[in-house]
Amino acid sequence: MIGIERLSVVLGGVPVLRDVSLAIPPGRTLGLVGESGSGKSMTAFSVMRLLPQGARVTGEITLESRSLASLSERQMCAVRGAEIGMIFQEPMTALNPVRTIGDQVAETLLVHGAATRSEAQGVARERLARVGLSPDRFPLDRYPHELSGGQRQRVCIALAIALRPKLLIADEPTTALDVTTQAQILALLRELVREEGMSCLFITHDLAVVAEMADEIAVMQAGGVVEQGPTGTVLREKRHPYTRALFEASGHQPARTTRVEDAPLLEVRGAVRDYALKRVRFFGPRPAFRAVDGVSFALRRGESLGLVGESGCGKSTLTRAILGLEPLQGGEIRLDGAPVSPDMPPELRRRMQVVFQDPYGSFNPRHRVSRLLTEPFHLTGQPPDLDNRIAEALENVGLTASDAEKFPHEFSGGQRQRIAIARALIARPELIVLDEAVSALDVRVRAQILDLLADLQARFALSYLFIAHDLSVVRSVTDRVMVMRVGRIVEEGETEAVFSAPQDGYTRALLKAAPVLPAA
Repeated sequence: MIGIERLSVVLGGVPVLRDVSLAIPPGRTLGLVGESGSGKSMTAFSVMRLLPQGARVTGEITLESRSLASLSERQMCAVRGAEIGMIFQEPMTALNPVRTIGDQVAETLLVHGAATRSEAQGVARERLARVGLSPDRFPLDRYPHELSGGQRQRVCIALAIALRPKLLIADEPTTALDVTTQAQILALLRELVREEGMSCLFITHDLAVVAEMADEIAVMQAGGVVEQGPTGTVLREKRHPYTRALFEASGHQPARTTRVEDAPLLEVRGAVRDYALKRVRFFGPRPAFRAVDGVSFALRRGESLGLVGESGCGKSTLTRAILGLEPLQGGEIRLDGAPVSPDMPPELRRRMQVVFQDPYGSFNPRHRVSRLLTEPFHLTGQPPDLDNRIAEALENVGLTASDAEKFPHEFSGGQRQRIAIARALIARPELIVLDEAVSALDVRVRAQILDLLADLQARFALSYLFIAHDLSVVRSVTDRVMVMRVGRIVEEGETEAVFSAPQDGYTRALLKAAPVLPAA
């Protein structure tokens, strides 16, 4: 169906792809794996003919024996969306927030002249139902913000398959999803490829996911394919040193030497958080949705506590309350005995810091690193030794003092996450909330960041609240774990005990849905 022969791409005199050769038969999936910058997405953009202006391309890309390089831009526009569909990593940025989901799926048919407006709406209804969004529960006039992350990703899949393309490119389509939603999306993609007879190019950095999804694997490093073959063979033999390095990083266990004290640092007692819903009647109280329902737990000094659960279970709402960003309607939260609330004193707020999932999204791109690092001092006032504190924070995370004068775009993803950790450290906190802090990183960078976090915890006696949907990461870095469902903690205990012998049915379902890397 799709063939790539000796594809090379040069951007600004720098080779980004080197002699890449791939082939995907109909009804089969090729997993393309490798670190950030290895050339995975650039290969997909080459197939779509969406490379930056000035790119020099050599080699051949054929779709059903037809050379894509020989097509004009007008002809290529007819191919995109009709014969080649693409699913992007982040559905909220891939979808238009001001257009309904029905209009967005129907647009593909209208642009290609494949249907009238009424016919396109009918096809959109059928395609959305095909991906699990039935019209009775998800009418075509819904907007993207009214759907969950998994539901939005299903809309993106419906949009990509609206015209039954011959090739489906899925670029990290499950990275931002929780394990149960990820399992559903992967099962849906496998079913679509098999039943529709499409070829699928599945791009990911997660070897456990590709082991479940792909018929064959191609491993990319520095713009070239270093190993390729059937999935089982590649994961079993790992002939190339880089493949072995990726495999080892996927199962990496940080060396942890924590000293957990008995005294609790953070105490949450009967926390309740409600959100008012839209008024549905003229009289009577406004109905409310209970996002956090009577949650209680304690986090000890020097301890790492994991918090897992599906999207919408209340993890983020609970986190905002713990950070003093939202008030509770019931219960209380205390840090070292002092009450936590939106009006708590700056000194108490300084003792809690947070590291977000996407550091680039949490940085102002116009500010230098030195200013970004000092943001925690906007509330507490700048210390007299500010320059020393900046240099110390950067060096603590493996960067240099000279990096303070650079901008965020001058760093790799892993380096930006180190800067985010430095921003949390500069205030010298006692508790750091890690909100999906490694989910967007490739496996080798993730291993480095996990090692860094373990080292910082040992050196500064930090407590971590580790929120993640990657259960393998939670298992490797936490002392205890809590499982949250529909606003409640349904299971809590020592991490290894919970993972080895889960007591709650929901915990068992989460563990069953998590992809597992084949044993070495």
